[in-house]
Amino acid sequence: MSLKSAITLRDLTFDWPDGTLALSGVNGTFGTGRTGLIGRNGAGKSTLLRLIAGILRPAAGQIDVIGEVGYLPQTLTLRHEATIAELLGIDGVLAAMRAIESGDVDERHFHTVGDDWDIEARADEALHQIGFAAADLDRRVAEVSGGEAMLIAITGLRIRRTPITLLDEPTNNLDRPTRAKLAEFVDQWPGTLVVVTHDLVLLEHMDATTELYGGTLDTFGGPYSAWKEHQEQEQAAAVQAARSAQQALKVEKRQRVEAETKLARRERTAKKTQKDGGIPKILAGNRASKAQASAGSLRSTLDDKVQAAQAAVDAADARVREEEHIHLVLPDPDVPRGRRLAELRDQDRTIVIQGPERVALVGPNGTGKSTLIEQLVHGMAPATDRPHGRLVTELVGYLPQRLDGLDDDASAMVNVRAVAPGTPAGTIRNQLARLLLRGDSVDRPVRTLSGGERFRVCLARLLLAEPPAQLLVLDEPTNNLDIASVEQLAEALDAYRGALLIVSHDVAFLERIGVDTVIELDRNGRMRQRRDLNM
Repeated sequence: MSLKSAITLRDLTFDWPDGTLALSGVNGTFGTGRTGLIGRNGAGKSTLLRLIAGILRPAAGQIDVIGEVGYLPQTLTLRHEATIAELLGIDGVLAAMRAIESGDVDERHFHTVGDDWDIEARADEALHQIGFAAADLDRRVAEVSGGEAMLIAITGLRIRRTPITLLDEPTNNLDRPTRAKLAEFVDQWPGTLVVVTHDLVLLEHMDATTELYGGTLDTFGGPYSAWKEHQEQEQAAAVQAARSAQQALKVEKRQRVEAETKLARRERTAKKTQKDGGIPKILAGNRASKAQASAGSLRSTLDDKVQAAQAAVDAADARVREEEHIHLVLPDPDVPRGRRLAELRDQDRTIVIQGPERVALVGPNGTGKSTLIEQLVHGMAPATDRPHGRLVTELVGYLPQRLDGLDDDASAMVNVRAVAPGTPAGTIRNQLARLLLRGDSVDRPVRTLSGGERFRVCLARLLLAEPPAQLLVLDEPTNNLDIASVEQLAEALDAYRGALLIVSHDVAFLERIGVDTVIELDRNGRMRQRRDLNM
């Protein structure tokens, strides 16, 4: 699909205040339709969106846009006392309209309202689509769930009708029905939309897929699945081209060696003939000069061929991507099938997690899933009318949504050794390498690592702890991870032989790790146990 350019980037460069280079000489365009922006953690996707939104200023280069830009950050910074009108971003216009209605004719109010005299009606219509109404505009953000707050913020961008809208990981913390509603919004979105997301379902609603890879933007006209198929075909062709180029280089090198052998043989024969006096010295000298010139020309030609073959190999190798995979060798946490590890209780039942069971805790936004596992892990006193839990084992590893608990000033090595003091340093380095943490990333302060690297340090602390955890509790572990990192997380959990309790709305991820039991938490504080992920 050919789309008119809405955003144009020319030689865009950005570095952080400490001198770290984030983007260098990026060129590319985004069309006027819906584009999914993908790339590995640390590639600079969020930074790129903030530059386009004008929140950051480039060190060099230029950004051209066709109009005003609306932006949804990856993490909403919410004041609990803020109103829904503020979350929608229309509080200023509403205040100006109310001032005018009360008789204040200050010109600033009219300038603020502009052409938005129908803003309250538009807000009411849009809010009805997500279960709210204009009557809720003065309600506090503290009264809605995190998922509802995200959907309200996205609704605000729709109401404001900016020519360009940027969404950074909009599905984080959204339950399945809310994700479906967001997909409907995307299908009907007015204007240009650029979405950074690891949600494979949402990516299928895009007109185009743009990848930020190695500092370069590459756009494909189609959704993620079509891009993925195209990418796999390209990689297969690239691998074959690299093999062919390598074979051609071997041939050229062999011919170069064979030619040198022949030239050496000819030179020995000529010297022997001259020594034996078979021909006059003048004639022998002329022949030697011609032979040397001919040999030099042949060597130069063959050297050029070898260099050209080597250049072809380098070019072909550059097209081949190294897809890294996690292959961990973990200690067995020794969890027999009948061993009770934890209990979850509501008003009517008790559900036991036992043995190497893989349990998904699901349910709509606002039902208290994170609260339940926080209470379970930290042993806090439960609310009498809410589900609560009790740990039977003391060997528990916990990964909260915020990825906190690390010493940001210490290295990955120091952070992991703190939970595995008896493990030799070389063993820890080998395991970190298997988690794709290598080189200076192992010894740099954690605060300097990318989001994906930081996540793997947290994961290493869980998986390499001594003694090994019998139960891992993970709260929305795929939030903010790129598609490759989600796959790597699944690979790491495949190597774990203990029990898992995972809060997640990512059905594809839960299917990938092979969930045995699903516990659904409803808004009334009751649990329902089942075996499938159909929600």
